[in-house]
Amino acid sequence: MNNLSFLDFAVILIYLIGIIIYGISKSKRSSSEDYFLGGRTMTWPIVGIALFSANISSSTLVGLASDAYQTNINVYNYEWYAVVVLIFFAIFFLPFYLRSGVYTMPEFLERRYDSRSRYYFSFITVVGNILVDTAAGLYVGKIVLTLVFPQMDSDLILVILAVAAAAYTIPGGLNSVIQTEVIQAVLLILGSCLLTYFAFDRLGGGWNLMTTKLDAMLAAGDVNFGDRLAEGKFIPQNSEEVFSLVRPSNDEFMPWWGLLSGVPLLGFYFWANNQFMVQRVLGAKDLNHGRMGALFAGLLKLPVIFIMVVPGILALLLFNSLDITGLNYQLTNGEICADLSNCPNLTYPVLLFNLLPAGILGLVVAGLMAAMMSSVSATFNSASTLVTMDFVRQINPKLTSKQLVKSGQITTAILVVLAILWVPQIEKVSDSLWTYLQLVIAFTSPPAVSTFILGMFWKRGNGTGSIVSLLVGFSLAVFMILSQGFDWVPAINEIHFLGKASILFIISIVVHVVVSLATEPPPANQVAEYTYKKAIFDAETIELRPLPWYKNYRKLAIILLIVTGIIVGYFW
Repeated sequence: MNNLSFLDFAVILIYLIGIIIYGISKSKRSSSEDYFLGGRTMTWPIVGIALFSANISSSTLVGLASDAYQTNINVYNYEWYAVVVLIFFAIFFLPFYLRSGVYTMPEFLERRYDSRSRYYFSFITVVGNILVDTAAGLYVGKIVLTLVFPQMDSDLILVILAVAAAAYTIPGGLNSVIQTEVIQAVLLILGSCLLTYFAFDRLGGGWNLMTTKLDAMLAAGDVNFGDRLAEGKFIPQNSEEVFSLVRPSNDEFMPWWGLLSGVPLLGFYFWANNQFMVQRVLGAKDLNHGRMGALFAGLLKLPVIFIMVVPGILALLLFNSLDITGLNYQLTNGEICADLSNCPNLTYPVLLFNLLPAGILGLVVAGLMAAMMSSVSATFNSASTLVTMDFVRQINPKLTSKQLVKSGQITTAILVVLAILWVPQIEKVSDSLWTYLQLVIAFTSPPAVSTFILGMFWKRGNGTGSIVSLLVGFSLAVFMILSQGFDWVPAINEIHFLGKASILFIISIVVHVVVSLATEPPPANQVAEYTYKKAIFDAETIELRPLPWYKNYRKLAIILLIVTGIIVGYFW
């Protein structure tokens, strides 16, 4: 089932060699600003495509198809919500990030609060980038490519993936990362479109035929819903319910109230506070290019439902009863996976191997590798920026710009080794990797989100309130993570993870407010320079007034919201 032709191997090999050479040729390392922020010369199309490419990782591709196969189409809520978050980010937060000239998000926290918040958030972000983002991306890439190349040792594949991503990240810095992400995003979108086309072609029709066959399959009871039946969870009865983005309160994946509370928190952290995403916007040529790039990234997220989610539903219709023992994929109990109902994470590779002709299969596999390399190189670069600028430069402020670049390169090399060593640990939770990633973000992001939001919009928030709320929120998050599966905390275990995220956010807000009011107010300069005020909005209104609509980011944001509303309304 998973035999690649000579042409496929040639396409993959040419891509790998070509992208490494191209990345190195685009390196900028004459100064620390060049290496870590690409010289702050990125135009809006590059910023937008880089944001999209870094976001759509190998775990995202596999996860979207897997969830769709299980009829969890509401996973698309994470995608369209990015539009709302990016617009909010572009209006309120991005101007402060760019005008302050910071290299990292923790550095901005120091500007608004103090060094305690900076070092805490920097350390947590580095650990998360390596142990969660990078290692998970490598792990999923390893699993998929082990199926593609069964004759190769899985550990060797892991090393090849990490080294390939680091080959241009270490010498080239952010500019190499972003320039390669542009190529990879184009390949990724093209590959997803081709996969969707061939899936509909195999089905023998378009959207109407898909929904008709899905209705028939659900009516006949031919869909295996696993534990949902025993646990009384929501089960869609027809295609209309499958494609509904709003689910009842007993939905195990995303109940309707989680869409209103938990999803915005996770989205805000990912797009507005996470270093490996925001760093791309920090490299923008100016504020206008940064804003336009953020809006462009939001626009690119909208078609994801058609080219990355719908193929999972098509796999349910086409390959629900397919014997996949030929993939030799082992379950945790050592048994070989026999069908997709027991191994939904194999949905994406099954689509690849069964639909794509020679040559195109190699192209799409190269696209999958592109997605993995984009996310891994992004986290390598952002983590090395955090370590260098938030720790190394603070320990030795006398280091020259070239010495800082060298420190970043050494740090990246060390992080590559750490990520490779950590990947085998993730295998212990491989059956729930996608859920695991969501849980970790849901537990760790609310304290950070509360700190950034209060810092921007509440003048009384101070450094003590920030660090206390961060530590309290982190402690509660650790407790919730450790309590998973233990009967002695049933009340906590019964709460949906999006509900836990909302609770953590509220507690962090309350702690921050109470501690800030009980201690000294922040210095006047911090309040004046790093909190939003109506005067900023009024000044921008005057600046934007003479511009045509296609250069006015506010009007473009409104158009983007209207388009988003139409798509979401259709699937509501």
